[in-house]
Amino acid sequence: MVGVMLAATTTASAGGILTNTNQSVDFLRNPARDAAIGLDGVYSNPAGVAFLPEGFHIGFNWQYAHQTRTIESTSPFFALGKKNNGQMTKTFEGVADAPCIPSLQAAYNTGNWSWQFNFSVPGGGGKCEFADGLGSFESVVGNIANQLKPLGAEGYDMDGYMQGRQYYFGFQVGTAYKVMENLSVYGGLRMLWGTATYRARISNIQVRQANNSYVDFGSFLSQATATIDGGLSQVSDGLSQVAAGMAQLEAAGATALPQYAELQAKNTELTATKASLENSRSSLDALQKYSQGVNLLCNQSSVGFAPVIGADYKVGRFNFALKYEVKTQIRMKNESTVFEASEIAAVNKFRDSEEVNEDMPAQLAIGAQWSPVDAIRLNVGWHHFFDKKAEWYNNTQDLLDHDTNEYLAGAEWDINDRFTISGGLQMTRYGLSDQYMNDMSFVVNSISLGFGANYKASDKVTLKAGYFQTNYDHYKRENYPAEGFSDDFTRTNRVLGIGCELNL
Repeated sequence: MVGVMLAATTTASAGGILTNTNQSVDFLRNPARDAAIGLDGVYSNPAGVAFLPEGFHIGFNWQYAHQTRTIESTSPFFALGKKNNGQMTKTFEGVADAPCIPSLQAAYNTGNWSWQFNFSVPGGGGKCEFADGLGSFESVVGNIANQLKPLGAEGYDMDGYMQGRQYYFGFQVGTAYKVMENLSVYGGLRMLWGTATYRARISNIQVRQANNSYVDFGSFLSQATATIDGGLSQVSDGLSQVAAGMAQLEAAGATALPQYAELQAKNTELTATKASLENSRSSLDALQKYSQGVNLLCNQSSVGFAPVIGADYKVGRFNFALKYEVKTQIRMKNESTVFEASEIAAVNKFRDSEEVNEDMPAQLAIGAQWSPVDAIRLNVGWHHFFDKKAEWYNNTQDLLDHDTNEYLAGAEWDINDRFTISGGLQMTRYGLSDQYMNDMSFVVNSISLGFGANYKASDKVTLKAGYFQTNYDHYKRENYPAEGFSDDFTRTNRVLGIGCELNL
């Protein structure tokens, strides 16, 4: 039961399954930045930063992201729930807020060299809260009530809650060098520090009895255990009596009498009844750990490192660039209230001192920019995330049909010497499968739109603002994990950002 309550909830608003690419306000106002020449290139096109003017450049960015995650789940067990009015379909909604996603880009250009630093949040960035829990929470409780029907259970009631908070802070240093007037290369190293906290609760579990009254789960288990123990005692007495009768007939040499066959049949019947009661007793013993509900707290942390390389090539009014980020190996270390291995495999992911695989996949980004006139820049880009080469808990990467791909396009227009407007879009396509999807942590295909403006307040100060919205598809899976079960996944996402760039 605990295992179905936990997830790596993040507030990523752009990028791969675990990767945020919205590292600056410049990205919000035009996400196709892979071949753009600007200070935000410290993240998106580090080789191109070498073509900025000499001197010190520093940029500050603040973003606010608000998301919702909605799952419409169908489970036959929901019909047993007190709050469900006999309905098998329920909607569960989580709210994810990231009130402050900061980033900082800095570069010092001198001669052919560009020395760079980037601080950002390339993964996670906030918390997600499901105030009423999740369908997977409630379906488990409903399934238990269904299994307890032979013992007098007619339905259930419960309260559920889940909250996940996750941040991956990225620190990247590197150097770009102009090999020629129109060609630069880059090499750098990124450190990721991951920290996460998961809280989950199932409380006030109650069982509806035949008289339509509700009793708390612990009391019901105690009553049911007493009933089974009484039944076992009666069956044991019956078996003893049958054994004594058969022994008498055997001693008298009367095993051919019909009475002996009747006793044999009775012995078989009582033995099967005893086995069934013992099995029920064992099931009740296993459920005792949940008699007071579930309260779980798990903290995780880890550090990982990865090289980053890039190149930028200018020819005429075109600029081409690429960047490759090597896979970052992440092993999140647990500090948890779960200390023992559970018969539920998913629980073991959150055992105390467990190391959990959460690699940040390698990424290849390729972009092109064309300036038909000096005041206009047109951009396209492609991102490929090597998800299936990463290592995630229980090898969930193997459940994906293919890696993630993103396609980007955008444009900028310098209206005058001080004011620039821009806009763009990003299409994200994941390799999702029914087996990979779950209501605790999910992504769905999307198209994102961004727009914004720069205002050059002086020769040294530029102010920036951008807005970014993601429009998500619905992912529907039918009759999974069994007939009669289904889920419909979707999300919303809106991001607002402001920034300031200094050129000294």
